[in-house]
Amino acid sequence: MGLEEKLPSGVLLTTVEGVAGYMRKASFWPATFGLACCAIEMMTSGGPKYDLARFGMEVFRASPRQADLMIVAGRVSQKMAPVLRQIYDQMAEPKWVLAMGVCASSGGMFNNYAIVQGVDHVVPVDMYLPGCPPRPEMLIDAILKLHDQVQHAKLGPNRRKEIEAQEASALKALPTSDLKGLLR
Repeated sequence: MGLEEKLPSGVLLTTVEGVAGYMRKASFWPATFGLACCAIEMMTSGGPKYDLARFGMEVFRASPRQADLMIVAGRVSQKMAPVLRQIYDQMAEPKWVLAMGVCASSGGMFNNYAIVQGVDHVVPVDMYLPGCPPRPEMLIDAILKLHDQVQHAKLGPNRRKEIEAQEASALKALPTSDLKGLLR
C-alpha cells in the first residue's frame, strides 16, 4: 500500500525540479538570430501553417535580455562570431542554443577562412539540427526534443555539477582536426 492510495483524489505528488522543468519547457522565448537561408525556414515555422505558438513560442524576441533560446540559423562568419557571443552573454540564465542547419553545425559547404566551422566554437550548443536548409517540421521536432531536455534538467547545485561534468568531457574530446583519417 503506497502513499498515493492514502491521499484524496485530486492530489498530485511531484518534485520542485519536475514542476520547474515543466514550466520552463512550456515557455521558450527564442531570440531572433537568422544569418542566412535557414532563417527563412525559421520564420516559416512561426507562421500560421506550422504555428510555433502551440508550444509557447509566440514571439521571437528582439532583445537578448528577453530570450532564453538562441536559434543560430545559418552560417556564422568570423566577423559575426563576437557579436553572436555578446548576444549569448546578454541572455538571461537558464539559456539554450540550437544550431540550425549544416552551416551553423559544422560550417557546411563553406570550408574557408571566413566562416566559423561550427557555432560550438563560439557558444555551447544544446541541440544540432542538420539539413540545408532544414524544413520547419525538423525545427519543430528539434525544439520538442529540446523541451524534453529542459524538462528533465537539474536545478541548483545539481545543475552546476551536470555542467561541470559536460565541460570536463568536452575538454577531453579530440579536436576535429585530429580525427581526420581515423576509422572507428
